[in-house]
Amino acid sequence: MLNNDEQKDLRAAAVGISVSIKGEISGSEDLTIDGQVEGRIDLPEHTLTIGPNATVVADITAKSVTIFGSVIGSITAREKADIRKAASIEGGLTCGRLSVQEGARITGTIETKTRPAPAHVTKAKEAA
Repeated sequence: MLNNDEQKDLRAAAVGISVSIKGEISGSEDLTIDGQVEGRIDLPEHTLTIGPNATVVADITAKSVTIFGSVIGSITAREKADIRKAASIEGGLTCGRLSVQEGARITGTIETKTRPAPAHVTKAKEAA
């Protein structure tokens, strides 16, 4: 039997290969897209996976993003962006950490941003 925290970790939504969405997607669970999305995707505390069959024309904000398919638009991945070998990105990519497999195609800007260390870590280093 799973407790509530474990159930929340397993929750995920999917946009299937035959589904097409125009508009805004927001949510409080992980999302996998294999269909077509046009608009905006906002998952600031969750993971977004763009499947190999997906075509996404949208501005994306998520905690982490893994891309196998095609994305046109700006991508902001607060923690990590993982761009796989068959992926195609046109637009700006901003992320904390970046992983790009050989064969991936990125056209646009890339900016990696690291978050500042928490105050207690900074103070401990200064005291040493």
